[in-house]
Amino acid sequence: MTEFGMSPMDTIRSASSRAAEMLDMEGQIGVIAPGAYADIIAVNGDPLRDIKMLGDVTFVMKDGKVFRNEGK
Repeated sequence: MTEFGMSPMDTIRSASSRAAEMLDMEGQIGVIAPGAYADIIAVNGDPLRDIKMLGDVTFVMKDGKVFRNEGK
């Protein structure tokens, strides 16, 4: 989406909080908050400076369970 002029932040929002709104799951997905699903990734860099950093995932948590943790 950034290649079409969308900012990195708006691109990330469209895949998280905006997607949650479209699925009628606000507060459950697309946010980091008490009571929400614990689905989180971490990347090795700043995706707001370079959106391609989202391809360098170093940590994955799904439903509170860690599946990948290269930062140990």
